[in-house]
Amino acid sequence: MKKLLLLCVLISFTAMGQNTYIHCGKLIDTKSGKVLKNKTIVVSGDKILSVDNGFITPKNADDKLIDFKDKTVLPGLMDMHVHLEEESNPNKYMDRITENREDVALKSTVFAKKTLLAGFTTVRDCGGTGVNIAVRDAINRGWIVGPHVFTAGRFIASTGGHGDRSNGRNLDLVGDWGPDKGIVNGISDARKAVRQRYKNGADLIKITATGGVLSEAKNSSNPQLTLEEITEICKIARDYGMKVAAHAHGDEGIRRAILGGVTTIEHGTLMSDESMELMKQHGTYLVPTITAGKEVAEKAKIKGFFPEVIVPKALAIGPKIQNMFARAYKKGVKIAFGTDAGVYDHGDNAREFTYMVEAGMPVMEAIQSATITGAEILDVEDSLGRIEPGYIADIIAVNEDPTENVETLKNVVFVMKDGVIYKQ
Repeated sequence: MKKLLLLCVLISFTAMGQNTYIHCGKLIDTKSGKVLKNKTIVVSGDKILSVDNGFITPKNADDKLIDFKDKTVLPGLMDMHVHLEEESNPNKYMDRITENREDVALKSTVFAKKTLLAGFTTVRDCGGTGVNIAVRDAINRGWIVGPHVFTAGRFIASTGGHGDRSNGRNLDLVGDWGPDKGIVNGISDARKAVRQRYKNGADLIKITATGGVLSEAKNSSNPQLTLEEITEICKIARDYGMKVAAHAHGDEGIRRAILGGVTTIEHGTLMSDESMELMKQHGTYLVPTITAGKEVAEKAKIKGFFPEVIVPKALAIGPKIQNMFARAYKKGVKIAFGTDAGVYDHGDNAREFTYMVEAGMPVMEAIQSATITGAEILDVEDSLGRIEPGYIADIIAVNEDPTENVETLKNVVFVMKDGVIYKQ
């Protein structure tokens, strides 16, 4: 009994000593979409204990006070489309041949840290070699610094399709890839590939429903999975508690992905008005990745940056994403913030906010797309995406009110994740 009493006292004392008080001149309430003034956030351990009116004085000598009366505080941001294993550069396609998995893993630690310090405390990694699963686990174990990671592991694609990472390689060396490496041709392959992703520890499934820009293949937008294959992938994914994200540029592939049951359409560049209406009917989210489109279009103008087969695709697809996004937003398609970081430099994710606002989305809605909407997609809406009591203490701060100057989101001056301060 005495030991139990002593333990309770120690726990109480420790909890009291760990409280952090954050005085917020302005606070973004992502649920209501309002900017609140003069609030105090109290953080205990990894959770938000309370959000109080006015500037509350810390109760104990061990409590920490952070004075942000001249700043705007908001929940940690979420990017629903990143690739933590790589970053675009002229040597990228050669790197895939010469680098070992250990090299990929070590580079990923740099990219993960850059992402977190930019204020993105949660990301959805939409495919790589599978090293991204180990990166997620290393972050969760506290071995390396990075955001909360939800990862697809490897892509699921068709032979020769976007996501078949053997494209452009010596076929005598790579052989005929199958479901274990995410390459499917038919219902049975599709079923096995999903189960393999589950076995490997993926959180979600990522498919490539159409051709893509950065794969070493000619077509950027043709459909590359049948409706039956996509439907089977979504069916098996549901059995294993996973959602499906679909890379898709061309309209026919987009239509098949929606009808097949995916949760999100990534990019959506050539989407028709009819497919936008179909998205609304099925509750499908659009993850637009405008930044990636602009980046590849610019890099394609630099001779030698991309293999020649990629250049015309980048010039044709990249400039069209922002206009498609504007149409989709006006039609009422659900939008989730996503950038395709890795196609451009990690840590520059907040560029997407500027492009979304340019296309007609109000700043507050753009912030909500990067907080509460992302949380909905990840099924963590009860713990992430808001600054409220009981939520995980993922908190960031910027110098100005983003609803008055969206550019301030590019300069995050404070980052707290799980109650731990990583940048101040």
